[in-house]
Amino acid sequence: MDPQDRGPWEVSDGACYVALTYDVLDATSIMNRVRSPQAGAIVLFSGTTRDTFGDKPVKELQYSAYTPLALRTMLSISKSILERHGLKGVAMIHRLGTVPIGEESILIAVSSPHRQAAWRAGEEALEECKAKVEVWKREEFHGEEGTARLGSLLKSHRLLRRDQRPA
Repeated sequence: MDPQDRGPWEVSDGACYVALTYDVLDATSIMNRVRSPQAGAIVLFSGTTRDTFGDKPVKELQYSAYTPLALRTMLSISKSILERHGLKGVAMIHRLGTVPIGEESILIAVSSPHRQAAWRAGEEALEECKAKVEVWKREEFHGEEGTARLGSLLKSHRLLRRDQRPA
């Protein structure tokens, strides 16, 4: 990949901000994007790479995206969530490339006058992102081939290493 094509890619529209990046994610900066004097609550979701999936030991996660469409979908979700829950701000950032164990792959921050709306909106934003955003996850396991997943559709398939592919 050309280093010029490593982002970050960002889109802002009013109180909504979305981004894709290969860089380590920063929770403070994403929360600062939704701060408002009218907000009594900021809810932050931080999705991190865990060391197992089921009973398999995970080595790392690899994320790729169709960037223009993923940003458009993330912005659409953000605007919908903002309006539906009467929020003051929504910010989402998804990491691409390799995400080691314990590091964040996604941050979603929402701000609201009251905590109940912020809690609901944060969870709803995450579930919609997992279901709709054009970001693909490949789980790398210790000693095994990886498994690719498209959102929560869980359309998994076995990916063969080069030495396993038919000639």
